[in-house]
Amino acid sequence: MRITLDYDRTGLTVDLPADRLVGPLEIRPATPLADPSAAIAAALTQPIGSPPLAELARGRRNACILICDITRPVPNKLILPPLLRTLEEQGIARKDILILVATGLHRPNEGAELEEMVGPEIAANYRIENHHGKVLEEHDFLGTTPNGVPVWLDSRYVRADLKITTGLIEPHLMAGYSGGRKVICPGIAALETVKVWHGPKFLEHPKADCGFIEGNPVHEENTRIAKMAGCDFIVNVCLDGKRQITWVGAGHMERAWEAGVKFVEQVVRVPVPEPLDVVVTSCAGYPLDTTFYQAVKGLTGALPIVKQGGTIILAAGLTEGVGSPEFQHLLADNPDLQIFKQRILGEDYFVMDQWQLEELAKVVAKCKVKVVSQGLPPETLRRCHAEPAPSVEQAVADSLAEYGPKARVAVIPKGPYVLPYVG
Repeated sequence: MRITLDYDRTGLTVDLPADRLVGPLEIRPATPLADPSAAIAAALTQPIGSPPLAELARGRRNACILICDITRPVPNKLILPPLLRTLEEQGIARKDILILVATGLHRPNEGAELEEMVGPEIAANYRIENHHGKVLEEHDFLGTTPNGVPVWLDSRYVRADLKITTGLIEPHLMAGYSGGRKVICPGIAALETVKVWHGPKFLEHPKADCGFIEGNPVHEENTRIAKMAGCDFIVNVCLDGKRQITWVGAGHMERAWEAGVKFVEQVVRVPVPEPLDVVVTSCAGYPLDTTFYQAVKGLTGALPIVKQGGTIILAAGLTEGVGSPEFQHLLADNPDLQIFKQRILGEDYFVMDQWQLEELAKVVAKCKVKVVSQGLPPETLRRCHAEPAPSVEQAVADSLAEYGPKARVAVIPKGPYVLPYVG
């Protein structure tokens, strides 16, 4: 059976044995909004749990709008125009509106990337700045949470008179679902905050996983942190497999986001009757699969349905390499992930981005990892605790031969956008 996996900007068509196949496991059909621009404009006037944006904006001196960085395919070109228009109509001067890219600890987005994210007109006519998570002096200290997380958030947002966030609601490997509170923490949090919130105390909890909200300490803590900063209004969307908007909600940070989560849960959860020997997946293509750091999300997304001792085969573009210098050093310093796990559970070890290696360690502890990519050479993939494969077909054939004639293979073309489970 010929199936196209989301891979880089082009996709990757593979031929898999139909008699051994489960799936493809795909997002359930959801009708794209016929007029997404009109739907977004309507959401601003008929929000969930909040006064309309125009009412909130009236009389405000300035505004800060948070947007996700290039690693999230948020349709800002559609979201921002009616939002900006509303603010200006209510008397907030364009010079007093800041669009702040919530990079978290990722690199800044500038030039052509900004145009790709927001469109050339907005890029040319509005003030757009990047958050710098490693520059502590650009953050305000808001106190320490009961769980011991020191809260340092970007001063430009904290001090804004009107605080607005945008985002995309989809499964997330630690926080259950993205969107809502997450664009504040980790989006505009300092390293000093993230390193504690993303520490083993939170990530080793069994509910710190895709699809879990209730009892998930990662979700509960960043909700608490976002509320410390304040948020006047959110605009969040859900997307289908073609990245068309299927739902839009605006208003109260928690209530509007929860409505979106209820919608997306009905779409992304896909059952299989039993765990499988082999799972073929992706990291949903560009811009999510540009680095191995990001591609770990494709692996963790498949983890619930692979057998102990099975194999996950990941196809990812990896056009920007492994990831940050810190993540590269982390991999080089930790060839043994069991020793790495012992290190991070101690009190005196911390390296930025260790949380992603911690997630990879969970995968490697359960199954083998094979990676198909034109972006990284085989020796680099091996250092990433993965076995390089020349093609998905070859990796599947080798794995099925290893596991025997009764082995089955599942395929998840859109990777972490789908939330597979055994049931």
